[in-house]
Amino acid sequence: MALALAAALAQAQAGARFSFAVIGDTPYYSGEEWMFVDMLKEIDREDLAFVVHIGDFKSGSSPCSDALFAKRLQQFQSVRHPFIYVPGDNEWTDCHRSGADPLERLAKLREMFYPDDDSLGEPKLKLERQSADPRFAEYRENVRWTIGPALFIGLNVPGTNNNLGRTPQMDDEYARRSAANAAWLAEGFDLAKKHDYAAVFIAIQADPYFERAAQRPPATDGYAAFRQALLAHTLTFGKSVILIHGDTHRFRVDQPLVDPATQKPLERFTRIESFGSPWVDWIRVSVDPADPKLLAIKTGKEINPAR
Repeated sequence: MALALAAALAQAQAGARFSFAVIGDTPYYSGEEWMFVDMLKEIDREDLAFVVHIGDFKSGSSPCSDALFAKRLQQFQSVRHPFIYVPGDNEWTDCHRSGADPLERLAKLREMFYPDDDSLGEPKLKLERQSADPRFAEYRENVRWTIGPALFIGLNVPGTNNNLGRTPQMDDEYARRSAANAAWLAEGFDLAKKHDYAAVFIAIQADPYFERAAQRPPATDGYAAFRQALLAHTLTFGKSVILIHGDTHRFRVDQPLVDPATQKPLERFTRIESFGSPWVDWIRVSVDPADPKLLAIKTGKEINPAR
């Protein structure tokens, strides 16, 4: 098995067709724990370049405890693929609901889940972290990696309005992190242009609510700046941009970003949203540089209909 996984990763790095798994917003409740374990075992049997969990590994009402963090870390480390985890709101911004300090919980996530430049899981995937830049030393969760012709960017953009609008302290955190996210996103697209990558993938936890963009003043919308940056980079990059997120717990693949010049969806921009509680399932995304469509997307149930 280890040799097969290494071969799959080597093929992907060489520019051949590769696949990866997307999961998120799971597990939430005790009844989903065994389903989550079974899903990870199913993913282990697949030939994948990596797995990405786009945040919310617990419910918003459950305790944000060190013990639960340690349990999830052990589960992520046990996966037989490189495993990348992007933090969600339930792990930090919403921890005030159970009496914890969101900023202390974010610091604990950084300490436990991002201790070095390797991915979680096995084998490891070497990652670039934004924290290597002294200006953004605290943002260990913001990562970047490349597979074949694609650049992948992980950003800390969580639900609950991106931590904006609850307290002045949280608003300050939002402002500093948004500046870091904008810098990391811009640097990623600059690299993609320089190296002529065929696609840029961006993984975040939050639904940035493309459909509600005109319904909320930008000053109170925690995703307005991110949407604007995403549109600008997509227009100037001129190739495929794929946003992977969770948050609203419904699997969908669509083109929600609108070109302001034509008022039509930008076809080179694709949004993939993962399943979420109470649905425990995964998505297989295949990338084929030789295919004009580039992407092929299947759910876990399509791959294993008998389960």
